[in-house]
Amino acid sequence: MQLERKTIAKVIAIAFLFNLIVMGGGAWFAYQEAPPIPDEVVGPNGETLVTDEAIKDGKKSFQKNGLMNHGSILGNGAYYGTDYTADGLDLKVQFMREYYAQERYEADYESLSSERQAAVGDVVTQDLESEYDGGAIEYSAAEVYAHEQVREEYVDRYHEGSHERGVPEGMIDSEADAERFADFAMWTAWFSHTDRPNSDHSYSNEWPYQPDAGNDATGAAMTWSVIAMILLVGGAGGGIWLYNAVKLPEPSSKGLSVPKPGEVSVFPSQRAALRFIPVAAGLFLAQVLLGGLLAHFYIERAGFFGIEEIFGIHILQILPFALAKTWHIDLGILWIAATWLGAGLFLPPLLTGHEPKNQSTYINVLLGAIVVVTVGGLGGIWLGANGYIDGELWWIIGNEGLEYLEVGKLWQLGLLAGFGLWAVLSIRGLKPLLDREPVYGLAHMILYAGGSIALLFTAGFFFTPDTNIAVTEFWRWWVVHMWVEGAFEFFIVAIVGLTLVSMNLLRRRSAEKAVALQALLVMSTGVIGVSHHYWWVGMPDMWVPIGSVFSTLELLPLVFILYEALGQYSVLSESDGFPYKLPFMFIIASGVWNFVGAGVLGFFINLPLINYYEHGTYLTVGHAHAAMFGAFGFLALGMVTYMLQLSIEPERWDGSWLRAAFWCWNIGLALMVFVSVLPVGFLQLEAVFTESYAAGRSLAFYNQPLIQNLFWARLPGDTLIIVGTVIYAADLVRKRFVLRQSEDDPSVDDMAVAEGVLSDD
Repeated sequence: MQLERKTIAKVIAIAFLFNLIVMGGGAWFAYQEAPPIPDEVVGPNGETLVTDEAIKDGKKSFQKNGLMNHGSILGNGAYYGTDYTADGLDLKVQFMREYYAQERYEADYESLSSERQAAVGDVVTQDLESEYDGGAIEYSAAEVYAHEQVREEYVDRYHEGSHERGVPEGMIDSEADAERFADFAMWTAWFSHTDRPNSDHSYSNEWPYQPDAGNDATGAAMTWSVIAMILLVGGAGGGIWLYNAVKLPEPSSKGLSVPKPGEVSVFPSQRAALRFIPVAAGLFLAQVLLGGLLAHFYIERAGFFGIEEIFGIHILQILPFALAKTWHIDLGILWIAATWLGAGLFLPPLLTGHEPKNQSTYINVLLGAIVVVTVGGLGGIWLGANGYIDGELWWIIGNEGLEYLEVGKLWQLGLLAGFGLWAVLSIRGLKPLLDREPVYGLAHMILYAGGSIALLFTAGFFFTPDTNIAVTEFWRWWVVHMWVEGAFEFFIVAIVGLTLVSMNLLRRRSAEKAVALQALLVMSTGVIGVSHHYWWVGMPDMWVPIGSVFSTLELLPLVFILYEALGQYSVLSESDGFPYKLPFMFIIASGVWNFVGAGVLGFFINLPLINYYEHGTYLTVGHAHAAMFGAFGFLALGMVTYMLQLSIEPERWDGSWLRAAFWCWNIGLALMVFVSVLPVGFLQLEAVFTESYAAGRSLAFYNQPLIQNLFWARLPGDTLIIVGTVIYAADLVRKRFVLRQSEDDPSVDDMAVAEGVLSDD
């Protein structure tokens, strides 16, 4: 089957439009089906316990104080602390049992006989089996007692502080705010056990697993897990057929004419684009250092190798886990994005031999803007977390407090403006190609991918701290997941295609077709695949089948991308004179880790029945680190290697330090994921399955000797990653002094590849 580039482009457009229609309809359902915030919660005598404003204020306290990067809500957030939904439900059950034990038998629940415990447990379960028809929630006396006890517990933990739990003193400024946070957490616990109207399951599809409250996996979770596995086999067969049926040029070493680094001149705008690399490297180094600290926090909750005993200072009070985690996540996003933006501005002159007037000046302006946004965003997070930003500005310029969207809205707007400026500069640089190629050409794909990144990022502006948490999570995952699995992966596939063209490994037409086909697979599965994040957060159960199907199919493009990369590398290995083997090592590593992290581990944990018990455990940590660093980090570092090799005189090029860093990163990541993180995750999954979700996320679980030993076992892997990053940063400093001078008056003749690219019509 011979597919034309134009045909594939049309199918991509249709697929993307279909995705937006489905997810747009889902947005409407999100507002209609979100768990209701009651007018008030009243006791058996009609006394008001909680108001709707208290619940909304509790959500604000949750965000403002960065609690999503200490623990999690509805399974989303950090795994260091408890999950507040599961914890609230677990405490509710415990305190209700105590109430009924005292009321009926005048004794503690634990001292009762098994028969009496069972009787009390039945009463509690019956109390919790309820529906909501609007208006006020009517609590039993036992529920009122439990709610009041949870308030006291949360004041003790999150206002007074609990170093045993890794909570600094004054994490929440006032007792009143801590009580409101408890009201918010208890509301999420309430809708996790309360059935939707005309339904046999709760608003959260019976999550979290808490058998004592009547919460257990639904039949749909089992059914669609089986269907998903069947679809994987069928989809793999269909994908193989499609891959073999579509005729694409195979890589070949015959007649390979790869431009040597010395044959390619460096333009002023490329020298400017190279300045993104040391900035990104500094962010990268800060990120991995914070990652090492975060891992150690699971062992010493309030210390760091005993320094608090020596100096009398708790690092927890200086740099709390939530703040360190926030910076760790944001730095990871920023260094990878900065690297890719620099790469996107480095490639156009290489392909076109075109240097727009003042392009290097504008690139420097963009870099300066990114630095301002980075410093402002990270600084705003610190100021907000330490209570220096009062009033409504806290989420505008301070800490919005949502995982991956921590920085204030002003700084998010700055990032969006930065993408816009980058697009303008890319259009200027690629203009010779844009003028000559059709609208489905390779250069156009770069702009479409960048545009889709900006489009999906705007979803982060569709909610405020007053928005229902379920709706907030709906839009947040548009930004987080669709960036990763849709737009950003499309962007990277297009950039890699341009890179292969710049190496003369593919003709531009061939690259356009190959990139379009891979983009079609990515966009067809990744966008709607976001729906597996909606299963347990208060969204309707229609997302269970949709998420099962598309999350399963997300594995297929990752297999083909890895297969393509391995095929290209095997051909290149046949040629002894190929000068860019080191950048391709990073591309291969990216494909492998993407397949392992996003593919294998992603598929496993996204089966509904597994995800019901696994959601928000260390298995997700393994998936996230392998996929994020593998899919995007290694590709970004490979682009850096390629850019540097072109920008340094061949006789002065030394890739030994980068090669050493490469193996430190790979070995370190493998040790971290397979020796420490995944074993903890599987033990955590067992604890959840045999006891309850709250038990798997409890301090008692983390403090077990075996789990503590596994946390210590992470140290060698983390150390290697840090060492690799230090070597990388030092090598960049070293290479800074051997960069080639740029051409004063460049032209197309100065580019060894430009004439071939422009003539490939």
